[in-house]
Amino acid sequence: MCIFAFKPNQTVKRTRLAVFCSGAGSNFKVLFQKAKEKKLPFEFIVCVSNNSQCGAMQFAREQGIHTIHLSSKTHPDPKEFNRALISKLSELQIDLILLAGYMKKITPELVKEFPKRILNIHPSLLPKFGGEGLYGLKVHEAVISAGEKESGATVHFVDNDYDTGEIILQEKVNVELTDTPESLAERVLKVEHRIYIQALEKVTLHQ
Repeated sequence: MCIFAFKPNQTVKRTRLAVFCSGAGSNFKVLFQKAKEKKLPFEFIVCVSNNSQCGAMQFAREQGIHTIHLSSKTHPDPKEFNRALISKLSELQIDLILLAGYMKKITPELVKEFPKRILNIHPSLLPKFGGEGLYGLKVHEAVISAGEKESGATVHFVDNDYDTGEIILQEKVNVELTDTPESLAERVLKVEHRIYIQALEKVTLHQ
């Protein structure tokens, strides 16, 4: 568990965060660093992943953040997987779940347990170019193929469908005639790194 320091006699309720990742965890790393720099009242309690060897899990261990590996290998029965996940999150008293490149669909059971308390970031201007199968470079390939003039990133609440939850924050980037999926992805990722922490602040600090 990693807790950011505050001045003595400062009474602030800290939001207890779980971050779900499957890969390198670039958004997780930026969230962590920016929250630390800005001294925001967040506690990164746990990193949950279906890939025990991913970069995000390694980063969490380096920062002293608890890690949990849950997958179809550890829990082949989906019902048991859900029960184990919800039980662990409840035990840790998690307030918000942040998806950061998590490659498993969030189940209705988890959404019901954490209504409007699960955030995701998607590399397009939702509702455009969202849905099952649209992730990573596939999103940027679809944007370029469609001849779109702009793209961007969206932070939204998670509901029972892919990328259909209420939008919290968006930011646009222009799509250039010379763009490849890789070059567009690079610019959109910079937007993701900027707006995820802003959306988290909006949800937790400004309501």
